[in-house]
Amino acid sequence: ISQVLKFLPLSVVPKSDNYDKKWNHSDKEKDKILGDELKEVAGSVFVDGSLEFCAPEFGMTTLSEVDAILLSNHNTMLALPYVTEYSGFKGTVYCTEPTQQIGRQYMEELVTYVERNPRNKKCSKWKSDAILSSLPTFLREAIRPTAWRECYTKHDIQACLSRVQTVGYNEKRNIYGALIITACSSGYSIGSCNWTIKSPYQKICYISGTSTLTTHPKPMDTEPLRQSDLIIVSSMTKTPGYNPDQMIGEFCMNTVVTIKNGGNVLVPCYPSGMIFDLFECLSSHLDSCGLTTVPLYFLSPVSDSSLAYSNIYAEWLSGSKQSRVYLPEPPFPHAELVSIGRLRQYLNIHDGLQNDFKSPCIVFAGHPSLRMGDVVHFIELWGKSTGNTILFTEPDFPYLEALAPFQPLQMKVCYCPIDTGLSFSQANKLMRDLKPGHLVVAESYVQPPSNLSHKTDMVVDYDPPPLTYKRGEILTLPIKRQFETVEITPNLAKNVSPVEVKPGCMVSMVTAALNIKDNKYTLELLPDGHLSGKKRRADGSLIREKSYIWGSLNIQSFVDALTRQGITDIKVEDTEDGSIIDLPNDDTLIQVEGASTHIICNGEEIVRTKIRDTLLRCLQKL
Repeated sequence: ISQVLKFLPLSVVPKSDNYDKKWNHSDKEKDKILGDELKEVAGSVFVDGSLEFCAPEFGMTTLSEVDAILLSNHNTMLALPYVTEYSGFKGTVYCTEPTQQIGRQYMEELVTYVERNPRNKKCSKWKSDAILSSLPTFLREAIRPTAWRECYTKHDIQACLSRVQTVGYNEKRNIYGALIITACSSGYSIGSCNWTIKSPYQKICYISGTSTLTTHPKPMDTEPLRQSDLIIVSSMTKTPGYNPDQMIGEFCMNTVVTIKNGGNVLVPCYPSGMIFDLFECLSSHLDSCGLTTVPLYFLSPVSDSSLAYSNIYAEWLSGSKQSRVYLPEPPFPHAELVSIGRLRQYLNIHDGLQNDFKSPCIVFAGHPSLRMGDVVHFIELWGKSTGNTILFTEPDFPYLEALAPFQPLQMKVCYCPIDTGLSFSQANKLMRDLKPGHLVVAESYVQPPSNLSHKTDMVVDYDPPPLTYKRGEILTLPIKRQFETVEITPNLAKNVSPVEVKPGCMVSMVTAALNIKDNKYTLELLPDGHLSGKKRRADGSLIREKSYIWGSLNIQSFVDALTRQGITDIKVEDTEDGSIIDLPNDDTLIQVEGASTHIICNGEEIVRTKIRDTLLRCLQKL
């Protein structure tokens, strides 16, 4: 979704003079082709057209052949309608119930923002290779612009969610008999999970969007991730140089300073997730500073359902939040803030906000990209005053790029990114605890971040060294299925006569039909008639029934049997590997070793045959 930063914002209140300055290309021919698709604002160039989003890369695999998609949290759900509705995908999507509901809210909010203030001009000429290569760096670095798509519709969301099957934590789901998948809490957000993918003899874990910090979701569950053959780690923190606890402290401090100076605070936010913690921390900090009368406004097309759902998912919350439910009290303080009128929620700026609005205040509004939603209106409204402050807490968008279309901006800007995802030190500690056979991470995780190149400790470090992947690369994982579990039907088991070949190990010959259905293997009795008659080769000759020899050769018994066959003058010599039996009268040498017996016979064939048959009678057969 970050590619939306290449576009001009969708103004809530249309103004014709906002972005009028056309950007002129130095090449007149290219400038003529471009027309008025690009606009210049304070030295930056933006696309003046309907918003477009970077859809998943469908060329890497045939999605119609994909059987299942596992979703880790609501953040990974925004592109799902492109997959389920426009790629031929026929499989099933698995996620937890909170992920489904919060993901729905995120998608509905996105669609509402795009449809509420549409810009009906589609711009595509700037994307051609000949023009794109000569554009300013900001646009030239766009990722696959020719594959960008306009936003999906609410109908697409409904159709997409009909493909979703919800799972609970530690609930086992069978995937066509071949694999067992299980979701376990990742501690990142309400309903977020890590996945274990198991066959009878192998286990792969996928860790994505995980937090070991104590916030409002259920804590991370590490037990199901142990004894893994391979772990794939993705979606670690986007801001490794910032401590979340310190950032919350800075957020509260900057808010109080602005309010005390009579200014307003604007917080671009998503409708769920970290905002619940911000409500809790900020309200208690305002109380301690004597600012209990300062109103908090929460604007989102899904604000009502977001606040309501957060209070009914008690079993998906931390222990302290769950315990409040049994008092009974709402798990989150924002329920009380709403009831006393201190936190006020609105669907948009036209939803009665003008009647209740008091200043100074704190406004939480979407979208964090600053390209759509009510936040655009508040930046235009408050941006010219140095007394106001905009506080960035979401780490998904570079804040300077997000603010570029609104320059010159007079209001204060504070960057306090709060990302509770795994840091490098937390990831390394977690891997040392889980001890997977192999670790797979993105290539960028084994080298320090580009903006912190001197921080050599900001890498994923593991022994054996992690396998790495990058965009467009196919990675062969060092894990191979070597065994399958085969069941035997009771009727067949009755006919089996096992022989003990060594203590605790029994062997039997089985002639049966192998039935394979839904990736389950079963040995069954052969149908009547299949065992009658002799087996023949294609040319009609009989196939002799094969017997399997096992056990160790008793040398003395073998010598006695040879004597009974009329073979005399037998000399036995012990060696390191076994024994050598010399038959000088028959010009024959027999070498007996642990796993084999060699008969070296220079005499008559009849003697060799007699020795062979005697040897076979001294060994056990199946």
